[in-house]
Amino acid sequence: MSGTVLGIDSRVAYTLLVAVIAAQRVWELGVSKRHLRVLKGRGAIEVGAGHYPWMVALHTGFLISCVAEVWLLDRPWRPAVAAVSMMVVAAAAGLRWWTLSTLGGRWTTRVMVVPGEELVTGGPFRYLRHP
Repeated sequence: MSGTVLGIDSRVAYTLLVAVIAAQRVWELGVSKRHLRVLKGRGAIEVGAGHYPWMVALHTGFLISCVAEVWLLDRPWRPAVAAVSMMVVAAAAGLRWWTLSTLGGRWTTRVMVVPGEELVTGGPFRYLRHP
């Protein structure tokens, strides 16, 4: 039931897209680790530490299930759905990068608070307070 994208089986193309997103997440873990070390050196405190393993499991499971669904259930290729989905993925990636660049060295995959520091109020945090 799969179609082709630029001459490539759509399942393979989709798997490659998810692999790129997964690679980005692994890279982000490295960035987060560096930022975490610096933040802890400045006295940062983790908020909501108990949810972190669940978030890791959720993100990992989500990426795996995306690929598994396409291969195991042989979902049909629907160009209109793919086009809209790619726009949503691009918008989400843009929001993610906006957030990361706004937080700079304060960004981690964990919720860290440095006592006495002002909350970030620029970028997307003009509209949403965090944490």
